[in-house]
Amino acid sequence: MEPFKVIIVEDVKLELKGTEQIFRTEIPEAEVIGTAQNESEVWKLFRVAVPDLLLLDLGLGGSTTIGVEICRQVRVRYPQCHVLIFTGEILNERLWVEVLKAGADGIILKTGELLTRDDVQLVMKGRRLVFNQPILEKIVERFQRSVMAETMKRDAAINYDIDEYDERFLRHLALGYTKDMIAQLRSMPFGAKSLEKRQADLVNRLFAENERNGVNATRLAVRALQLHILDLDNLRPDEE
Repeated sequence: MEPFKVIIVEDVKLELKGTEQIFRTEIPEAEVIGTAQNESEVWKLFRVAVPDLLLLDLGLGGSTTIGVEICRQVRVRYPQCHVLIFTGEILNERLWVEVLKAGADGIILKTGELLTRDDVQLVMKGRRLVFNQPILEKIVERFQRSVMAETMKRDAAINYDIDEYDERFLRHLALGYTKDMIAQLRSMPFGAKSLEKRQADLVNRLFAENERNGVNATRLAVRALQLHILDLDNLRPDEE
């Protein structure tokens, strides 16, 4: 790596000392030109010199939103500066999403292998979405679950002969819509009486003959969820 300048943002002194040690021993090309414990100290350092890399903790002074906002402002005001998150927020997945949306180049969780020379090198070469092993494992797990859910939904649609209107009808039933409300959707070109017939047909397809007696709209929607025709994590209404 070519020599580069770094600012470290970390509000826990012991962790800051450990991070500086990583740079001294593992990444000698890095010149730490300043450290900050809060937002005001960050901007004071930037007014003196803009670094090539900002190593940013998210939990500053008990707040997780400050780190996200610092990242967002750096990406807008100093687009040439790379931002690598180094955080102990190992369970706050929503926060990871927020800081990636704010423009972070990657996230390194303070667990497992911690910060490595390879991580920093990738970021300095312009790689986006740099993660260490703990967060990669979570991403892969979510990806596998998502693929399995999509596969089961596709298989269910084939096995039970579900078309787009069946799916839309069942999805809105699961969301608490009445048939009259569903008939008013722009994407549903059927009246309430036609939907009554569709509901009866779906009952016949999704339930065994000895299970069909007394099946109402709620039970039908639950059955669609059980069979993976509907995905509980993606129950959203169409535009009305």
